[in-house]
Amino acid sequence: MKIIEGSVTAPKGFEAAAAAAGIKYKDRDDMALIYSTVPAVAAGTFTTNVVKAAPVKWDQQIVYNSDQAQAVVINSGIANACTGAEGYGYCRDIAKKAAGELGISDEHVLVASTGVIGMQLPMERMCRGIELLAAGRGSGREFADAAARAIMTTDTVPKQVAVTADIGGKTVTIGGMCKGSGMIHPNMCTMLAFVTTDAAISKELLQKALSDSVQDTYNMVSVDGDTSTNDTVLVLANGMAGNPVIDSENGDYHTFKEALDYVNTVLAKKIAGDGEGATALFEVKIVGASDKAQAVTLAKSVVTSSLVKAAIYGHDANWGRILCAMGYSGASFDPERVDLYFESAAGSIKIIENGVAVDYSEEEATKILSESAVTAIADVKLGEASATAWGCDLTYDYVKINADYRS
Repeated sequence: MKIIEGSVTAPKGFEAAAAAAGIKYKDRDDMALIYSTVPAVAAGTFTTNVVKAAPVKWDQQIVYNSDQAQAVVINSGIANACTGAEGYGYCRDIAKKAAGELGISDEHVLVASTGVIGMQLPMERMCRGIELLAAGRGSGREFADAAARAIMTTDTVPKQVAVTADIGGKTVTIGGMCKGSGMIHPNMCTMLAFVTTDAAISKELLQKALSDSVQDTYNMVSVDGDTSTNDTVLVLANGMAGNPVIDSENGDYHTFKEALDYVNTVLAKKIAGDGEGATALFEVKIVGASDKAQAVTLAKSVVTSSLVKAAIYGHDANWGRILCAMGYSGASFDPERVDLYFESAAGSIKIIENGVAVDYSEEEATKILSESAVTAIADVKLGEASATAWGCDLTYDYVKINADYRS
């Protein structure tokens, strides 16, 4: 696998576009398009929230019931969630409009929205935006960059990644972009992520690869403990790399899955590090667990603790909060066997051994915790399993951002 510069237009046959439709924002692009020049197989994972936005319902019926997809139309500013039959009808209208502009079937158009819940989409502006997207699409990196910026809401930076891998003697490319900063606590994926690939792979194995991948990537991210109504991850694979079709779980499949895991891990970490108001990416590693489920439970409990997140913001090695969060996780372990370390670009320090504080330097610990990315490693000494979760610190700005987001 090789990391390359690029995003959703890096794979062969994919184009992207951005447009300013004035849906909510008046000074920036707020619509994006991802388009495959040939039909692609599609896979998706979606929010487990009982309250599902209209685009989630629309995409589910396409991913589950259609053999192919060819385009994704995305808007920011309004989530099209809790909008009833009217909102779902707008998804159909968006698909029909995009299909007409692109010359494809409306059953091959996926839609995604992010923004304020409860507002109806301004369809006249949406339709004009779709016209601009269709006319302005291109395969260059600049088109992907513009699309990644257009889907941002409270995000502070666009989030993109691309890799290549040798599969069946052909160079296969996977590219991705995502958005997410707040209302991040997924139970399948997180907010909106879009991955494109020119790999030839069956729909069934593409879905399996994605469903498995999200468990260790997007599912291990939490910013604020809120699972969105719009969470969606979509993957389009158009087969233009020309590799032998991956239709069994052979070596080619595992190579593809490794590359997909990398793309999803990078995007997940970018979301965690750009949490609303965040000043630091907070990574929690549980090692020495008896099994994977135990490690996942412990890691998530620590990374979601408000008290731990506040301590990270304050660069405070308040290890008692971490042990406490592990203790109420529901996982069984012996707290008197736990070792805990903090790591960052500034170094590594052991904080507790066998559940008791060692003679460490608070000054050194503060220095380590003052970096823009910090890691807590807890060894529970029960086995060989491990898990990693990602989050961010909890700051004053998180409250400020969310106090007046709608108004």
